[in-house]
Amino acid sequence: MQNSFATSFEQVAHRVTCLQDPKLPGIPFHMLRVDIAGNISKRFSLSGIEIPRYGGACPRWNIYSAFTTPGKIHAAVSKMSNGEKYVCIAKTVEKGVGRYGKSKSMLSIGLGCEAKYAKDFIYTENLNVNDKKIEMPIGVSCRTCDRLNCSQRAFPPLHKKFDVDINSRGVSVYVTE
Repeated sequence: MQNSFATSFEQVAHRVTCLQDPKLPGIPFHMLRVDIAGNISKRFSLSGIEIPRYGGACPRWNIYSAFTTPGKIHAAVSKMSNGEKYVCIAKTVEKGVGRYGKSKSMLSIGLGCEAKYAKDFIYTENLNVNDKKIEMPIGVSCRTCDRLNCSQRAFPPLHKKFDVDINSRGVSVYVTE
């Protein structure tokens, strides 16, 4: 679609997320734009996935791993703690004006839908949505996530009493089991 309409990856992601015709329903997508620090600067959710309003999303979302290979599209199967599965793609984009000695801003754009629509989403044709080995367990954000054994946890969960044991270390400072 980028080539057909001479638009950017972000513009296409934004359009397919927001321009739904009630008479011709398409795939209900969600879209997210983040910077490398995890700040969310754009969010739309028609897919039903919960996107945090404040702070960053789960660091295990492929929108963050896209920064490791800029410009490439990363496809992933994400499994929420409530069992819902989504297929998501992510790609980095550069924003701003490049000047000598100044770099452009690097952002990552994520686009996804419920796994039941994977067969209609071209970027997921090589993903086996039913393969449990490729599912990435994710949460909405660290503070609301039920997964206590996550090595990427950056904050203690709100739903559990948290005590720091300075004499032991688990998979993260917030997980001592």
